[in-house]
Amino acid sequence: MQEGIKRMTISDRIFERISAMGMTQKRFAEESGLMQSTISEWKKKHTNPTSDKIMPICKTLKVSPEWLLSGVDRAGEKRSKVGTDYLIIEKDTELWVLVEEYKNLDKETRNRIMGYVEAMASMNKKG
Repeated sequence: MQEGIKRMTISDRIFERISAMGMTQKRFAEESGLMQSTISEWKKKHTNPTSDKIMPICKTLKVSPEWLLSGVDRAGEKRSKVGTDYLIIEKDTELWVLVEEYKNLDKETRNRIMGYVEAMASMNKKG
């Protein structure tokens, strides 16, 4: 670990983000559907949420699960504020297969596919 960099816990990131959003713990509890006492325990005892709480937390705080768990976004940069548009895809669905196959393509092929997608989307908007 680099000298001078404090290693943040999941709960540290949660409370930092709550503060950055100008949100109270009470409002966070209401919007996330979590009990206020549970959130207070994280702060008081410096504990982290259980795995079943991760997605409601991410949705409410508008962060990715990757950032919440590690403090690192997809670009590999540490940030306290991360854009949060993400998609959860059920495994073994048509969309899952599409994404998995797309990930294995070279950059040029991906660019061509994106061109096709944009052209098709444009045609659908006109039609």
